[in-house]
Amino acid sequence: MTRDMRIGFSLRIFAIIVLVLMFVLPISTLAAEDDSEDFSLTIMHMNDTHAHVEPLPQMLTAIKEVRTENPDALLFHAGDVFSGTLYFNQFKGQADLALLNMMDFDAMVFGNHEFDLGSGEDGHQSLSEFVAAANFPFLGTNVDFSADPFMSSYVNADAITGSPENGSVYDGIIKEVNGEKVGIFGLTTEDTANISSPVDVQFLNYMEEAEKAVATFEKQGVDKIVALNHIGYDSNPEMGNDLQLAANVDGIDVIVGGHSHTRLDEPTIVSTDETGAEKDPTVIVQAHQYAQLLGTLEVAFDENGVVTGHAGQLMDVSEKEADPEAAEVLADYKVEVDELANQETGAVAMKDIPNPRLGDSDVSVRANETELGNLITDAMLAKAKEKNPDVVIAMQNGGGIRAAIDAGPITVGEVIAVLPFGNDPVVAELTGAEIKAILEHSVRQAPAESGGFLQIAGMKFNYDSTKEPGSRIITMEVEIDGEYEEIDLNQTYLVTTNNFTGKGGDGFDVFAQAYDEGRVKDIGEIDWEQLRDYMVEDLNGEVDPVIEGRIIDLLGEEPGKPKPDPDPEPEQPKEDNNDEGTPDDTNDKEGSGDETDNGGSEDDNENTDGETDNEDAENKEDKEDKADSEKDSDQEVYVESNNEASSDDGHNQEEGERLPDTATNMYTFLLFGGIILIIGIGFLVYRRVKLS
Repeated sequence: MTRDMRIGFSLRIFAIIVLVLMFVLPISTLAAEDDSEDFSLTIMHMNDTHAHVEPLPQMLTAIKEVRTENPDALLFHAGDVFSGTLYFNQFKGQADLALLNMMDFDAMVFGNHEFDLGSGEDGHQSLSEFVAAANFPFLGTNVDFSADPFMSSYVNADAITGSPENGSVYDGIIKEVNGEKVGIFGLTTEDTANISSPVDVQFLNYMEEAEKAVATFEKQGVDKIVALNHIGYDSNPEMGNDLQLAANVDGIDVIVGGHSHTRLDEPTIVSTDETGAEKDPTVIVQAHQYAQLLGTLEVAFDENGVVTGHAGQLMDVSEKEADPEAAEVLADYKVEVDELANQETGAVAMKDIPNPRLGDSDVSVRANETELGNLITDAMLAKAKEKNPDVVIAMQNGGGIRAAIDAGPITVGEVIAVLPFGNDPVVAELTGAEIKAILEHSVRQAPAESGGFLQIAGMKFNYDSTKEPGSRIITMEVEIDGEYEEIDLNQTYLVTTNNFTGKGGDGFDVFAQAYDEGRVKDIGEIDWEQLRDYMVEDLNGEVDPVIEGRIIDLLGEEPGKPKPDPDPEPEQPKEDNNDEGTPDDTNDKEGSGDETDNGGSEDDNENTDGETDNEDAENKEDKEDKADSEKDSDQEVYVESNNEASSDDGHNQEEGERLPDTATNMYTFLLFGGIILIIGIGFLVYRRVKLS
């Protein structure tokens, strides 16, 4: 054989080896993937739907899409189906249930609002009927129903079971997914005793009951554990929250949350305990509110049940087509709700009560004291005082007031149109200095409009819009026992507002800090219901609010001196581009709500038929101011995880987290080995050719 023939033969051998390696390496990679012992679990979740029934047909479509890709995905509801719209007032949860039963839930935990009817029904008859008709089980790990005449019989004797029955209550359940056991338990906030009407139902220490549940699961060989909670992501630390639970109780892998209406666009990871020491990671998710979003989470575990990776996102269900069958079910309920919206409340407006905006008026609900603002805040203050007589001030963001009230009988639909977002009123403990800072933020854009401009009750103040923002408040007085006195900057006062503002919406950093410190507490009411009841009960049905000089812009004058006539059309700041753009906001299309406690819905006019799916997206108009101050998103404001999102494809996955890379590592090892082998063979061929 000639030298050239030997070289050609050697090169052919070399080429064959390369081709074989190119074929073998991918096969080896697939084998590595198949041999992986890691387990992946997919979870769908929603929370705080609050009788917002009308998006549920679209929600069902989103659920079906996920199950098409992953038939084994679990589905959870983290509580608060009850209270919020006319669907609940009329059907006590049965309208919601008719649609929820079509979704094949794996479990639901009780929210605090599930206990709203306890005192009126001498027990929880409506709740028991809701549970009895449900096609899914319930979790009440720290809920004691034993003394309730309606609910006690629905508590299953098997506290933790692998075969849960529909319409029964358990401490925990075990689901088998792809041959792996997953333990699920559920906690309800202990604050339910204070903010709802549980009557004979007791709420046990959430931390102790969680530890017991985890220990029971582990004794049964379950090392993948999910807590389905209605305690709040970062709610009042005195009552406990998800962050505290994750840091203090070992063994919880995933927390699916509710109660705080938090929008976690990507999961939060807690990997240190209460002392700061490293611990196995816990993934926390929550999907905002009002059936607007379906949360999805894929979490991976190693052979020891430790989380090794995750990916989560929120799906906007408004972008989905309504499921035809679900839409047909909804239609029967909607007809009755539409009729109810036209029912009279028993109150009569003695005159037109406008919702003024600059452009067709020289005053605005977003820039001046208004009659409607006074009516709403008077209602807030009166109803908060019924819960706590020490509350002295009420504040309502002007951007949350959405419609006028016409002269004559006031219908339920009109009330909901005024306050269409179904916000929960809260009470904040604030110093006089903090109140001053809040008012400075309220008037920072005056005399131009701002969604964060506060209507008030129980106090009055003077400010000067000719001064620099942050230095405009001149005087502040609070009404105590019928007399006005100067607000003491060092004294503490109780202030009621809605939960959007109370968590820092519209850039109110002072409220946000108070919320973080546990000084903002839910009082278990719904804002539009407060207004309705106040007009009927406190005003005896005669509604005739007036301007009282609660908010006065001095316009450069000294207090007490006549002030010049205001400019009928104050110039709007150029950077305020997020205003809805028309004097009547009731039909505005809102944004996604990324900067607000209550993220936007597509069509605000749905309030007239009893559905209040609309969010406080109107409060987004101060986006520039909020961008510097928002600490957390719709936790509103929205809570974001500790890591930046990578969203090139619309998914929010925590930076640095990925699903297991066993196969990738094996591929790399084989590739390098193959390269070394090829180099060695090539060297030997070269030596033989040279020697010959």
